[in-house]
Formats: sequence, C-alpha cells, structure tokens
Amino acid sequence: MKSSLAVLAALVLANATCAPAQPAPAADIALSLRKLNETGTVLMIAAHPDDERTNVLTYFARGRYMRTGYLSLTRGEGGQNLIGSEQGAALGMIRTQELLAARRIDGAEQFFSRAIDFGFTKTAAETMEKWGHDRVLSDVVWVIRRYRPDVIILGFSGTPADGHGQHQASAILGKEAFEAAADPAKFPEQLKFVQPWKTKKIVYAGGFGGGGGRGPAAAGAPGAGGRAGRGGRGGNAPAPNTPNANPLADGSFPPPPGPPIAPANPVATAGFSPFLGYTFDQLASISRSQHRSQGFGNIGQGPGRGPAGGPPGANTPPPPPPPPDLFTDIDHSWSRVPGGSQVGTLLSQAVREYDVEHPEKLLPLLGQVRPLIAAINDPLAKVKLAEADELIAKCAGMWAEAQIRQAEVVPGAKVPVALSIYPRLNVPVTVQSVQPEGVWTAAPLTTFQPRSEGGVTGTLELTVPANQPYSYPYWLEKPTSGERYVVENQMLAGLPESPVEQVRIKLTVAGTPIEIVRNIENHSSDRAEVERIRPLTVVPPVSVNMPGPSVIFPSAASHQISVRVHANIAGAEGTVRLEAPAGWKALPASQTFKTGALGEERELGFDITPPAAESTAKVRAVASVGGREVSVGMFTLDYPHISVEVLFPPSELRVVRADIKVTSKNIGYIMGAGDEVPEAIRNLGVQVTMLSEADLVKGNLSQYDAIVAGVRAYNVRPDLRANHARLMEYVNNGGTFVVQYQSAGAGSENIGPYKITIPNGNGFRVTVEDSPVAFPHVDSRLLQYPNRITSKDFEGWVQERALLFPTEWDPKYETVLSAADPGEKPMEGGTLWTHYGKGVYVFTNYVWFRQLPAGVPGAYRIFANLLSAK
Repeated sequence: MKSSLAVLAALVLANATCAPAQPAPAADIALSLRKLNETGTVLMIAAHPDDERTNVLTYFARGRYMRTGYLSLTRGEGGQNLIGSEQGAALGMIRTQELLAARRIDGAEQFFSRAIDFGFTKTAAETMEKWGHDRVLSDVVWVIRRYRPDVIILGFSGTPADGHGQHQASAILGKEAFEAAADPAKFPEQLKFVQPWKTKKIVYAGGFGGGGGRGPAAAGAPGAGGRAGRGGRGGNAPAPNTPNANPLADGSFPPPPGPPIAPANPVATAGFSPFLGYTFDQLASISRSQHRSQGFGNIGQGPGRGPAGGPPGANTPPPPPPPPDLFTDIDHSWSRVPGGSQVGTLLSQAVREYDVEHPEKLLPLLGQVRPLIAAINDPLAKVKLAEADELIAKCAGMWAEAQIRQAEVVPGAKVPVALSIYPRLNVPVTVQSVQPEGVWTAAPLTTFQPRSEGGVTGTLELTVPANQPYSYPYWLEKPTSGERYVVENQMLAGLPESPVEQVRIKLTVAGTPIEIVRNIENHSSDRAEVERIRPLTVVPPVSVNMPGPSVIFPSAASHQISVRVHANIAGAEGTVRLEAPAGWKALPASQTFKTGALGEERELGFDITPPAAESTAKVRAVASVGGREVSVGMFTLDYPHISVEVLFPPSELRVVRADIKVTSKNIGYIMGAGDEVPEAIRNLGVQVTMLSEADLVKGNLSQYDAIVAGVRAYNVRPDLRANHARLMEYVNNGGTFVVQYQSAGAGSENIGPYKITIPNGNGFRVTVEDSPVAFPHVDSRLLQYPNRITSKDFEGWVQERALLFPTEWDPKYETVLSAADPGEKPMEGGTLWTHYGKGVYVFTNYVWFRQLPAGVPGAYRIFANLLSAK
C-alpha cells in the first residue's frame, strides 16, 4: 500500500510544473475521504505573497484535512523580481501564480483583497491612507463571510514590531474584520450574497517566514529553512498574543490595537504523512520554493530525510509533548451541521472500509452519503457536495477532460472542444449532459459516441460571443483607484484569478447522479519540456504592442518608434494610426498592414517629433481590423514553474521631452536579476551592449565609455564576482563603472575598489517617493556635469527613493545625495563615487530601475551624469 500511496508525492510535485494531475491514485482518494469527513476551516491573513506560514497551512490542509485558506491582502506588485524584468501588475501576476503553484502543493486555497502592494512602507498609517481603510476592510470581511473559518491565524501582530507597514495593516484589518464579519450592520450590501459569520477563534502567528522549518518551533522562535523574506525574520508557528513592540517602563509590552486575540500554541508541523511520503515541513519547503521571483528556491528536505544534525544518539533528549490543539474546544465533525450526523457516520465507515485496490467498492456507501449532503441547506454542505461528487468520480476511475487545439481564440469564433468522459474501472456510467458554464452557446451534442465501457467521447462546438471581452485578469479590467484595484462584481472579489471557461458534466455513476466541472484547456508539449496546460483565452484579432512603457526625447529631434502588430487570426489586415496630443507630431498618420499565417508580426515605424519645450504626454496606437478597433497589446508571462498567463496592456506610450545631455556614447551593461534600464538609456541616443560571461572574462572592456552593473548583478552573477578585479582594472585604466542597487548577502562584500557595507534590513531605505533630497556636496561634479541637478529633478518619482543605504564606506568615497523618510535621520550613502586610477567608480542604490522605465525626466538627467562621470 505504501508504494502506491506514495504516488501522490510525485503527483503533487508534477502539479507545480503545470503537468496534469487528473489521475486519482489511491492516496488521493484516501485524503479526499478524510477531507470530506472533516468540517473544520482555517484562514490565515497576512499582507504579501511570501508572508504565509507555509508549514502551518500544510499541516492543517494535508495533515488535518481541513479547508485551509490564505488571504494575502496584496499580490506583491511592489516587490522586486529575481527571474525577470517584470514590475507592477505583471510582477503581481507572476506572484499570484506562484502562490497558486504553492497552494497546489500544500493543499490550501488562495484569496486576495483589492489592495495593491505599493512598495515598502514603515507605517500602518501610510498603508491605510493609500489603500483606503474601509474598502480593504470590506474585502477581508467578505472573504471571512464567504469562507466561514472556525479559526483565523494572523500573520502579524499589528504593531511596529512587524516592520513593514503593510504587515502591520494586515493584522489590524484582520482583527477588525474578525468582529465586523459577525455584525450585520457592517457592509450590509454583502448580505445579498453571504450571511454574517462569527469566527470562533483568532490567533497571532509568531515569528516570520514559513519556509520548511525542521520541527515544531516554540512560540515566536526562528524557524529553519527558507528565506526570512521582507522582514528578515524566521519562524513558523502560531504564538501567544505578544506584540513584540517596544517595552513599557515596567518591561511589559503594550497590547496591540483592536479586539483581544486568543493565545495560540505551536503547531506540530514536523508530523509525517504516510499518504504523501513527506513531513509537513518538507512539503512546505517544496511549496515555498515556488516563490522563485523572490529567490525562495531551496533544496529543502527530501523524502525520508530527518531533522538536521544526524541520527539521535544516546544522550538525545526525548521529543517534547505535542502542543494543545487549536480545535480542542471547536466541534469540527459533521455533527455540527444540522442533519449531518449520519453523513459523518457513513464517511467514517467509508474510511475504515476503503480498499486501495478496489476504490469502486466505496460507491454504494458514497451513494448513500450524497443525497444526505444534498438535502442540507448550509453553505458548507454545498462545498462538501462538490467534494463528494469529485470523490465518487475518483472511485469510479473517471477520466473527464475538455480539450481545445488552440488556447487563444477571438470574439465570434467557433471553438471545437474534444470531450472524453469515461470510467477506467468496471463501473456503470451514463452521461446525461455536457454544457458550457456561463453565457457561451454550444451546438447540440450530435457528434458524441458512446463507449462500450460507459461514458462518451465526441466534440462540443462552442461559439464565442461577438462582444465577448478579452480575457483580462478581472482586477486589471479597469484603471486602479489609488493603490487599490477597482472590481465592481462582488462575486469576483477575493478570487485568486479570473474564472476560466468550463463545462458542467451531469452523469450517473453506479446509480448515483453527480455533477463535475472541468476546465476547457489546451495541452501542449515538446521534447524539451513537460506538458503545459493553458485555459481557453479570448484575445483580440491583432495585438498592438508599443516598444516600452516610455520614451525620452533628450532634444527636440524626432525619434522613430516601432509598433509591432501581432496576428491572432490568419489573414489579418487593416490599419494602425497613432493618436498624438497637441504639440506632438506622428508621421505617417496611419499605415496599413497585412499578415498571412496566424502568429505573423509586422513592425510599423512612426516618426514622433516632440515640442521644443519640456513636455510629458501619451501617444496611443489603434488598429482597425475587420470592423473592430483594437488598442491593447499582448504580453505573455511564460515561466516553467507557473502556468502561462496573458496580459493586455493598453497600447499607450508615455513620451517625455526633457533637455538631457550625456557624454558617454558606448555603454556596456551587466544584467543582474532583471530590469529595463538598458532599453531606457538607449533613449538617450547611446549604444548599449549586454555583456556576457565571455565578455567579462576576455572581452575588450576598454571599448566602453561606461559599464553599468544592473540590479543585484553582484548577487546573481558569479561571473561578475569572479571578474571583479578585471572591472577594477578597467576603471583604473580610465573607464567609468556604475553599480546599481545590490542586496546584502552573496556578492555584496566586494562591489567596489574600496569597502562598502550593505545592510541586511528594511530600515535602511527611503520609502516615500517624494521625500526631500539634499546635496551634501553641492559642487560635486556628479551634480554639475553635463546636466545641472536641482531639487526639481526629484519630482514625479514613483514608489520609493532608494533601497539599502550602505551603513559604512571608505572615506575615499564622496557622497552625492542625502535623503530620509519623514521624521528620520538623513542617510548619505545612497550614491558614492570616487576616482580610482584614471577612471571613476560610482555606487548608487537609488531606484533607477523603477524611475527610468517610468520616464521620470529628472532621474534620466541624474543617471546621464553618472554615465558621464570622469
């Protein structure tokens, strides 16, 4: 039995790479039986992707078989990206999918509010101001009322000890929502869809992190495994209500704001699941490794590995007793549900009688259970009814899929869906109907063929409505309102992603009528990768892609931009026009295009002439094709650890006219974790060459007027660290080397000719984007040449000023800029420079990787001075 049950472990891991997971091995049925017989529900609330205590989620979902959810208030849009150059909404989409990949492993569910991660902040007050306290509180209340948890676990204390202001806000809002969700006077508009819900217990999870700790941790103790994350702390177990704020005069701690929180106990997350072949900590480590955009990939502990430190010896102390159960005083059996006692009795019998080699023997018992659940008028019973139907299908060995040849379709298209619905065990099955969910129409099922063993195969032809909107992520359909998404459909609020197109299958299995739902999907693979699964996605007939988010015009000279038209249908033809505001000219006014095969692209060049005076505007591209106007591009996120996602950014280009001079004309760029700075500085009319490992080892570096190290390049490029001495030789011989923001850790110890100490902690940054900036050395050459820098150049910045100011530096460096968040001491180490031999070295942790792509003119002027330093 053990070998067959262990199959699920491999299946769970395959799921993380988007491989199919429909086959139901014996372990999956065993787990599904126990989950169906469990009515407890747990909800964890924190601020970001990576804030969840993954092993606590795993313990409750995989070990206690409970419905377990994680509400992340944001999608992590304001963080940094270690796997690509995506920022903002695109990064939020990556982190959304990473969370979903993690949940497929640890077994929990995922929810979000409409709040946007606007970057690091030091106060809950700024967070509430930008999010809108009541609006985000309503989202948390909505999730609680809809999910109906018995226990809420807060990720943070709601005090300044949490560090990040968004961490603090998540706990403050969680505590308020705990009370508000039970009050019908709060957000009464929700009561058309849900009822007030009184959660029985709320606890605070001590410590920080959640990556595969190696055993039960004491309350608030640091956990092992995984990166500490934003706050630089570890730990993974629910802890007593200790705010960890600054102590009072008597040594005690002040209580956190909001209603009191019940004390919690550590969770024994090191337990082992014989069904999965892993401990819960091991599964949590694998789950947490899906946060790859944040550098959380780790080896973890494989199957059978015990705690670190080797086998126990003669003097090894006995393990501590198991901690008290959070559900000790909470009924989580079927007896809590009116009319549910008999359900629990029958399911307990099914658990005892389950034969792993003959799951179909459970069908008579499950046939008794299903109508009992269906007769219960309770929201939990509706969830359990869907679980029961899926379990019956698994016990019959049902295969049910709805496949399409092409993932992307256009409005008005006919879409053939190949259906296969049949049992793989000797079980009588009759298919009554197959219908698409929602407003789509389908042709009659005339092409279905019955199978001798039961079930059917055939084709269902769908018609995409001519006015069908494109498949936007629902939270990106409308412009944001401040730091909050606008979602008008209440039933979408909280969902991790937009609902995908599905078919509902009504069938009878061994005499029991059930309903199951399957996604309409495209399956593809090649010899170089595993099978990838993509949902049906509605796209425009063509996409109109601009060259980037912004273009700088450093003089009044015209600049040619290329608009790329991508055909999503064969034989697409039409026109593209540029809409320019007053004072800007675009020639020609429009151009025709014609494509042949599906997927062909055409590049159309337009000359844009700016006004003589400084100006900022937007240029919009519009394609006319087949009577439809299209003003969106298409951007595909395709990473192997998450599902493929498509975004539809508006076909707009921010154009900025600003007087900017730069003397360096040939730039070498060492890309780090990923940024869009190279394309941005090309706007200055300079040539940019991306430097490879071979270039660093043996290339002719002297040909470059300046070399720039990208964001975290020293952290992620071993070849850069190995060739640091060669770059210092380049500077010594007269070159200019500009090093952007690097984080503490690997590679940060030796980034310049002299010592620079990068701190590990969030306090050494300026998070308010309009904080005043001073000039410690007003006559510094970097402030005077070739552009004279003034305070005006720090206007219009986005998200933040700078990250991780050095705490120490060699006196040979000269400081250039000084900044601080309100009420804090100014920090000067954000931009350091020195002559080294005949050349110049510059270190700068100001966030050019955000400002330059955003088209901030002052940031361009300053960066041009850094490139021109001699």
